[in-house]
Amino acid sequence: MENWKALALHYGTAERPRADLSLEHVDEHDALGRIDYFVWLIRHAGRLFLIDTGFSPEEGEIRGRTMLINPIEALGLLGINTADVTDVIVTHLHYDHAGNLSTFPCATFHLQDEEMAYGTGRCMCHERMRRPFAAEAVIDAVRLVFAGKVQFHKGDVVLEPGLSLHLIGGHSRGLQVVRLEEDGQVIVFASDALHFMSYLRESDVFPLFADYPDVVEGYEKLKRLAGPRGRIVPGHDPLVVRLSHTEK
Repeated sequence: MENWKALALHYGTAERPRADLSLEHVDEHDALGRIDYFVWLIRHAGRLFLIDTGFSPEEGEIRGRTMLINPIEALGLLGINTADVTDVIVTHLHYDHAGNLSTFPCATFHLQDEEMAYGTGRCMCHERMRRPFAAEAVIDAVRLVFAGKVQFHKGDVVLEPGLSLHLIGGHSRGLQVVRLEEDGQVIVFASDALHFMSYLRESDVFPLFADYPDVVEGYEKLKRLAGPRGRIVPGHDPLVVRLSHTEK
């Protein structure tokens, strides 16, 4: 385990009606679909980056999600203390991506301007728009701003040579993805810019979004970021677990 550069931490799962996982028409008699939950660790340029922080145990229980392991405990099993994390990349402020923000005392938090404005602005007056947000997670993000721990970004930015953030929006107004290029390999951590790989083939989208055109146009940006030989890693696909086991 000493030589890893990027790790997926599979911390949660849920079975949902397929109509909850697809905007396109599905047969009401279809079996349940599975959605998995991940956070990602990246070692790069002497820094330890955590992509998202998962949902809290309380929020997972409220929403009927199964927490396989608390993401914080998962880090501990790898010998990583929360104080070791130098940077937390918050792809967006939905409950399952920003649920444990207050747990990382030494980290700089990377967030898009548009995401903070969206998660604290007038759109949250509408139930459907605020549904994937947890008030406590957003409040934690505001507290981090006042503590001087948030580095805001406006669009695409290079954090270190080979590691960059890219604004896509769509699913949430300020959704950003992470591109890692190292040793000639490119990986794009898509987060909720692409929930499932099948969406690329079927031009489907997750049925909760801030802007539909930005979602589908975001698929093309993901492809450009990955290039012809790069890999796009979807945010919630059980395929991620199967591929990880295959490649061990």
